[in-house]
Amino acid sequence: MDKLIEILKEIHPDVDFETENALVDDGILDSLDIVTLITEINDRFDVSIPAEEIIPENFNSAAALYDLITRLDED
Repeated sequence: MDKLIEILKEIHPDVDFETENALVDDGILDSLDIVTLITEINDRFDVSIPAEEIIPENFNSAAALYDLITRLDED
């Protein structure tokens, strides 16, 4: 989780990613941020996020994103 928070802080250092739970819904993360996130997650976690998983629910919080990474890493 720390590695994920580090990636998120590189994109938006002013956001408290440990408590925020509406990153997409509140417009904190935009489409460009999500593309950047997907690329960084692929590079640092060696996990590829398929298109069908790119939905707001998976990107609204660090916890949801971490759950996605964990789930995909198990496959």
